[in-house]
Amino acid sequence: MINNVVKAKTATKAMFLVCGLGIASWAPMVPNAKQRLNLDDASLGLLLLMLGCGAITMMPVSGYLGHKYGNRIVILCATLLIAITLPLLLMLNTPIVMGIALFVFGAAIGTVDVAMNSHGVHVQNLFGKPIMSSLHGLFSIGGLFGSLGLGFLIKLGLEPITAAVSISVLLVLIVSTQYRFLFNVENEKAAIESFASDKEPGVKSFSWLKSSVIFLGIMCFVVFLSEGAMLDWSALFLHENRGLNTAFAGIGYATFSIAMATMRLMGDRIVSRFSGKLVVVAGSLVAASGLFLAVFTPWTIMALVGFVLLGLGAANIVPVFLSEAGRLKNISAAVSIPAITTMGYAGQLAGPALLGLIAQLFSLPIALGFCGGLLAMVATAYWFKK
Repeated sequence: MINNVVKAKTATKAMFLVCGLGIASWAPMVPNAKQRLNLDDASLGLLLLMLGCGAITMMPVSGYLGHKYGNRIVILCATLLIAITLPLLLMLNTPIVMGIALFVFGAAIGTVDVAMNSHGVHVQNLFGKPIMSSLHGLFSIGGLFGSLGLGFLIKLGLEPITAAVSISVLLVLIVSTQYRFLFNVENEKAAIESFASDKEPGVKSFSWLKSSVIFLGIMCFVVFLSEGAMLDWSALFLHENRGLNTAFAGIGYATFSIAMATMRLMGDRIVSRFSGKLVVVAGSLVAASGLFLAVFTPWTIMALVGFVLLGLGAANIVPVFLSEAGRLKNISAAVSIPAITTMGYAGQLAGPALLGLIAQLFSLPIALGFCGGLLAMVATAYWFKK
């Protein structure tokens, strides 16, 4: 049994890597899509909203499918859909069809995200030790390779569509080789039965409307919004505002992912050594300073340093929020954690459309600076929180 759990842990890490690789491969495609479809910033923001709509639409459905059929089969099917859709994002030439493709791509990403996190919780329960920070670290590592991989393959001489197909093939290879080590539906149900806690008495079904849950949800929204800004806008910012070649524009998200992956891999030790409040406040201030540095410096290298600071600061904020959500008085963790997670992903996946509107009305640097201001507000609000 122990050997099976260890193998399942490794396979789950591979799924987090796949998800990060898949979604990050879209980042360097954004400037190409804007130019190919002849879009302004506001129109691009609306197009990017389709990715978020697809993900948010499928997240609750994914939970149902995973419970009924098992997360293993859900992960497999959704990853295959990612692999099929990814090359299309470099081929489609009309905004409407591109929007539909992004919706499907986002739906597949959202499905894998929920399923792999749910599977990770089951593995963690059976493993007996915290592993979620390291799992999310693998997601960030996937983000690193995804944001750099497409440009690197193009520089090697491959056509963009061939490079995208190569990444899709890699995704299929990873999931097909690790699929059999994931828990089947019977294993997952056994894990749930073994570790499910009794429902708290007196907890109402609408307890997610309480101010404590909404507060944490808003905080998560801001942090995830900043991460979404890196995914959808960093390449465009470096290309249009710092003059970086399109093939290397994904390096911004790559530096951000390296920093975040490093801190997440050390996350369990950091959070256990320092108070959660200090991690949130200090992390938010570091992240905000990173965005301000990226916006106000004229030098590309310093902008990349800013993205590193954002990744370092933001890496362990959300885990603290999730831990606090599980300790809220008179509110079941089964209610509070999904509620703030959903609000957080709304920021990451749908929020960048708001940044597109700000960029159209003012400029893209101002839009990114707006995120920095929100992060500073997170630090202030959390510092004075009772």
